[in-house]
Amino acid sequence: MASTKSHRELLPHLFRQEYAKMTSVLCRHFGLKHIEIAEDIASDTFLKASEHWAINGIPDNPTAWLYTVAKNKTKDYFRHISVFESQIKEAIKPNEIEGGQNFEFSTENISDSQLAMIFAVCNPSNSTEAQICLALQILCGFSVEEIANAFLAKAETIKKRLHRARTNLRDDNFQINPLGEMEIRGRLDTVLKTLYLLFNEGYFSKTANQLIRKDLCSEAIRLTLVLTENTFTNTPDTNALLALMCFQSSRLQARTNDSGEAILFDQQDKSLWDKTLIGKGNYYLVNACHGNEVSKYHLEAGIAYWHTSSTDENKWKHILELYNQLVLTEYSPVTALNRTFAYAKVHGHEKAIIEAVNLQLTDNSAYHGLLGYLYTTIDLEVAISHYQQAVQLTKSRSEKQTLTKELNRLKEKNR
Repeated sequence: MASTKSHRELLPHLFRQEYAKMTSVLCRHFGLKHIEIAEDIASDTFLKASEHWAINGIPDNPTAWLYTVAKNKTKDYFRHISVFESQIKEAIKPNEIEGGQNFEFSTENISDSQLAMIFAVCNPSNSTEAQICLALQILCGFSVEEIANAFLAKAETIKKRLHRARTNLRDDNFQINPLGEMEIRGRLDTVLKTLYLLFNEGYFSKTANQLIRKDLCSEAIRLTLVLTENTFTNTPDTNALLALMCFQSSRLQARTNDSGEAILFDQQDKSLWDKTLIGKGNYYLVNACHGNEVSKYHLEAGIAYWHTSSTDENKWKHILELYNQLVLTEYSPVTALNRTFAYAKVHGHEKAIIEAVNLQLTDNSAYHGLLGYLYTTIDLEVAISHYQQAVQLTKSRSEKQTLTKELNRLKEKNR
């Protein structure tokens, strides 16, 4: 048996890492029209693991155990002739039936199936938002709440969007088939947005108990890296996104302390930054600088470059200039708030407060956290008030701990 780590600790990690891969491979054989069957088999596999490991302990190779069970469950499914005949025989070609009985969960198959699933789900018959929502749920295992946070939308809105998108998949009988160059290029932008949101949830989780989820960051990087290995998808935008991910990932080790609390950029131990990842970020950023187009990924990668790769005293001016372009390219509350922080570094806290207040993001915890930070050297009582509102609004436990710690520090200072 494997280590003494509890199965209750290991299974959630494996679920996040392997569920989407397992579902992708299964969908390649069942077809997207029957995605629920693939999801049921994958879910049953993890349920069996929970029950079996609780009694018998964790196997030596838990991942291999999961795929063996999933493979056997798939074979069992096909042996149920009556169900097979009544529900899906007519919808699946003979060679697909045979493949369903004999397929393997090889590393190559998993990687190919995930990318095939991403491009299949990102089908223009659904809206772009619906495509991304569906991809995040099916391929990344996101909950409705996590998707809602990514889109800054209500959970009920996301539920309806997902239902419509899944209905379209069933009605149109989408299959995971090889795509032509035009189809791949036409869907790439949506695929990149999906991977961008996947990475962001790992880099700064709003819904999980931990601030950083390295498994999501690693998965986003892995899939984006595969895109750079294909002629059709090795574009400047893809390289810019990968550069951004590398730069951001280089600081993961320094962003939290042993208790899981966030460490602000100015207080991070720079010796913990991963120089290898910074070097890879530089490499992919250079690769991204072909042609005349400048995407949001280029701008964000440029900002991340100045954060991690430069000791230039004027770097905040460069960062602010990039944020100014980014706000015009694709506005979001997060971008506006980050721009205001950079503005404070260049023009001072008092002028930055005016910029921040004009945003009027009063229901946003980061808005009040930023104002609390800006007021700290100007008016402690106002700073405390904003930190209190930030604590009340945040859904992240780790962020709440960090904000509360700063709030208590200011209260003590104000006595």
